[in-house]
Amino acid sequence: MNISNKRITLAALLLSGLLTASTSYAQNITQQQQPFQGVIGKTLADSKESWTTPVKAPKGAPNVVWILLDDVGFGASSTFGGLIKTPNFDTLAQLGLRYTNFHTAGICAPTRSALLTGRNHHYVHMGGFAHTSLSAGFPGYDGRIPSDKGTIAEILRENGYNTFAVGKYGLTPDEDATDAGPFDRWPSGKGFDHFFGFLGSQTDQYKPDLVEENAHVTPDGRNLNEQITDKAIFYLTRQQRVAPDKPFFLYYAPAATHAPHQVSHEWSDLYKGQFDEGWDVFRKKVFENQKKLGIIPANAVLPERNPAIKAWDSLSPDEKKLYARFMEVYAGYLTYADAQVGRLLQYLKSSKQLDKTLIFVVIGDNGASKEGSPNGDIDRQILTKQHTEEENIQHNLEKTGEIGTPEGTQTNYPLGWAQAANTPFKYWKQDANAEGGTRNPLIVYYPKAIKNPGTIRTQYGHVIDLLPTTLEAIGINPPEYIRGIKQDTLQGTSLFYSVNDALAASRHRVQYYYIFGSRSVYKDGWKAEVYHHPDFIDLTSVGIKAKTDSANNFDKDVWELYDLNADYTERINLASKYPDKLNELKSLYDEQAKKYYIYPFIDWEDVLKGRIHHIVPPQTDASKVNYNK
Repeated sequence: MNISNKRITLAALLLSGLLTASTSYAQNITQQQQPFQGVIGKTLADSKESWTTPVKAPKGAPNVVWILLDDVGFGASSTFGGLIKTPNFDTLAQLGLRYTNFHTAGICAPTRSALLTGRNHHYVHMGGFAHTSLSAGFPGYDGRIPSDKGTIAEILRENGYNTFAVGKYGLTPDEDATDAGPFDRWPSGKGFDHFFGFLGSQTDQYKPDLVEENAHVTPDGRNLNEQITDKAIFYLTRQQRVAPDKPFFLYYAPAATHAPHQVSHEWSDLYKGQFDEGWDVFRKKVFENQKKLGIIPANAVLPERNPAIKAWDSLSPDEKKLYARFMEVYAGYLTYADAQVGRLLQYLKSSKQLDKTLIFVVIGDNGASKEGSPNGDIDRQILTKQHTEEENIQHNLEKTGEIGTPEGTQTNYPLGWAQAANTPFKYWKQDANAEGGTRNPLIVYYPKAIKNPGTIRTQYGHVIDLLPTTLEAIGINPPEYIRGIKQDTLQGTSLFYSVNDALAASRHRVQYYYIFGSRSVYKDGWKAEVYHHPDFIDLTSVGIKAKTDSANNFDKDVWELYDLNADYTERINLASKYPDKLNELKSLYDEQAKKYYIYPFIDWEDVLKGRIHHIVPPQTDASKVNYNK
């Protein structure tokens, strides 16, 4: 570059278009600060003022509330045929719609990243987690959502919304999660004006690793779900006081019902004795309810009990008493979470905002959790040491009084209840091959648009669909740029077409799934799937000796094929009957894997045996910082 070129000013470069690297920056300036349109003279008299027009949401734009529960299961809530009372969800569903063919990614961080971005979870680098020990140095697995894949909060904030998040975030890399930051992957760096909750995957309900805005704070001793609801109402009240016509987006993501299951006796005692008949009877009752409500087809067949689960009638009296108590606490925890949502809804109603609010409720970010071991967990002792089954049971019997209390720091129910909560499907959380791991209930409430409330929708959907559905309901397009960064494409399909057309054909026709080796691909009602490492139930359930010798050999995995239109609960494997269809879907999965960064396959054995390495400087290791001292 010659001397005269060096004298060219930044302004001249921008005007001439020569500074190509700043093109998006210039466009962002246009979006956020409009160019001066007036006249600058030597005096005020011969000058003309020009003012930036504030960004406003479209006229009549609704408030938006996304509610995402944790580890619930398809068949737990009364709203979808379960035996656990969720009266506020029931009311929303009666005034809105229930979607019964809606799906998540199969585990928490992948689901949340896909939900917030409208893109597949590997495509936004969240094939596993943002945790140091569970991420890997590949595009699909490094746990860092790129800036060119903006969130719903970023989009709505640039379209005139206030944006709030409370509860579980779960998408901040461990090494960024201290009060030193950096904060670009905290909620504040992903479009939220205010945040109150926790950054990790789970936390104690009474002693949470609590964050407010960009700093850790001391919890007040109350249950976390009550605290986040108070904070959500506070945010909305404050905004409405000063800007009543400005719409808001609230992402409400309680820790419930992820472990630890902790709730006061006021709630857990509501279910005293109600699960004494056990998980086999629970499944049958829920299955019958679901048919009566039209949640599942009349020709659906309940699968056999998963092989890892003992028949309830084969258990000892002590086991039955112990396991029933685990479920009483879990049920009270879910009903309590529903009550906290009820408080939020009551605020919206009393402030005359409910009828102009679009609400999505996703009842679980994956299937019910299999992470409580075959015998349940209270304090992590049985999950950190090898014990016999008899020792596990005896340990829990001695601590039965701690189940659900602040002392029960890891309370999670036994595997049998996880399958029961996933009725009518097979398997559970983490099993991306099965509907039991990936199908979750969705409630849509939007009185402005829904003409026939209280009805059911069966169109195929996935969490990536909620972002485009929201944008269509508001009447805005996905932005080309966010803060000067050109945005990548969305993969979600708006569900808005189905709101008033129960018979509309599904528009989301293809979807892949992958969690730690278990994988599947769906296309137009057909599904090919692999249950990777079926011989070790779950690597956190160390009460069962895991067989890992061949778990990492993906070439030996056996593919299965199901026709979900005829076989709702994946009972009849058609792989040998329709080999051409299976090969078609296997080829489709390979295409999806290459397109969305699923390769290289990574599973639990890779994690446990140290095959992936992510070095974190000790001074920034969030796990070494105790903010509750």
